[in-house]
Amino acid sequence: MCDTVVATGEATLDGSVILAKNSDREPGEAQLLQHIPPGSYPGHRELQCTYLKIPQASRTAETLISRPAWMWGCEMGANASGLCIGNEAVFTREPYARTGLTGMDLLRLALERTAKAPDALALITELLGRYGQGGNCGYKSRLFYHNSFIIADKKEAWVLETAGSYWAAQRVRGVRSISNGLTIDEEYDMLSPGAEDYALKKGYIKKGAAFGFRRAFSDTLITHFSKCRVRQSRTMELLGRHRGAITPASMMALLRDHGGDSGVIPPHATDMGSVCMHASLGPLRPSQSTSALVAHLRSDLPVYWATASSGTCTGIFKPFYLGAGSMDFLDREANGHFSKDVFWWRHEMLHRRALMRYPFWSAHLAPKRDEIERDFMESEEKLYRSYKKNPGPAKGKLAAFSRDCFDRGMKSEAEWLPALDAVRKSSGIPLRFRFFWSRQNSQARLP
Repeated sequence: MCDTVVATGEATLDGSVILAKNSDREPGEAQLLQHIPPGSYPGHRELQCTYLKIPQASRTAETLISRPAWMWGCEMGANASGLCIGNEAVFTREPYARTGLTGMDLLRLALERTAKAPDALALITELLGRYGQGGNCGYKSRLFYHNSFIIADKKEAWVLETAGSYWAAQRVRGVRSISNGLTIDEEYDMLSPGAEDYALKKGYIKKGAAFGFRRAFSDTLITHFSKCRVRQSRTMELLGRHRGAITPASMMALLRDHGGDSGVIPPHATDMGSVCMHASLGPLRPSQSTSALVAHLRSDLPVYWATASSGTCTGIFKPFYLGAGSMDFLDREANGHFSKDVFWWRHEMLHRRALMRYPFWSAHLAPKRDEIERDFMESEEKLYRSYKKNPGPAKGKLAAFSRDCFDRGMKSEAEWLPALDAVRKSSGIPLRFRFFWSRQNSQARLP
């Protein structure tokens, strides 16, 4: 379960487009923030996606993606042109194919092969018609679903929602969010050919009734239990509060929201209706936020703020740039077991300690996290102003700045871990929450 939000120029403080997303996946499913250089592929080559092979493009763009370590496709990402996409699982009346391109495959293919939002939308829908969508997208469990997307570039953003091979698209005007359910009814700007006739033939709509994509295709039962409407209502409310003044910082706060507006809500008191999600025992709470991204799509120098870690409320957003050089400090592979050599797992150890000592985290360590992020953003703004005055020399500093921020974040987290270990676990945490995470720690071989 996930949430993706976007604000276009009329809703942001500086007139840029800003997209943000929490990737919610199974606990222990490591997610890699990965930099992929541009590629050139002469001749007729094949590309192995998660389940299908398709023809490789002759050229692919430089990308920054966040993907489950076992998948080819990605939950979210951006390319060197400033195109950024996030996807969501949605549940529909249409059957789920056992194989096909996953929604994450479609997302990564669009980033690699297009430069603008309308072109990405056109490619995803073309691939959907040609290869279909499908395949198990669960890690330890089996999970089949269809997909929705927010597709944004430096000028505009679109929502694309699918049900099998059918789809509807709507241009974003101001602010928009999507979660794990269809949202577009009659207000679509584009609709797949034959969708209305097909829905009528299948009995999804009655003859003479107005056609709405959501009403026709949504699986209301699973959609209800995903609590996507609760989360989408909350994200739209938070976007509305800052409309006209939305910044990367306000998007980060949105992704960390546990619900409610008074006091600190600890992770054990959250549920599937929380934007920053924490898993617990039971079939209705299987997901947690395993990575987060805020894409500030400035027209001249986009910056991508990513945690590269689980637990958005415990992670530190660090800045990344495309077209600025190597990101060889990022993890290249990971699996389901703890490794001190993998940043995602080192942070996960901190995250799980914080879950059991959240009052201490909120009072003593979260303010330090906020201070570090403010310093990062102030320094980034200075670097950006320097870039606007003299792009050449400033561009040469981007990769080093990103690396320095990443290193500082790692150093801070390493200092916070013994501070958490020195504190007794909080009282009042339900037994089911303690048991769930104790079992997760054992399975992951966490120290």
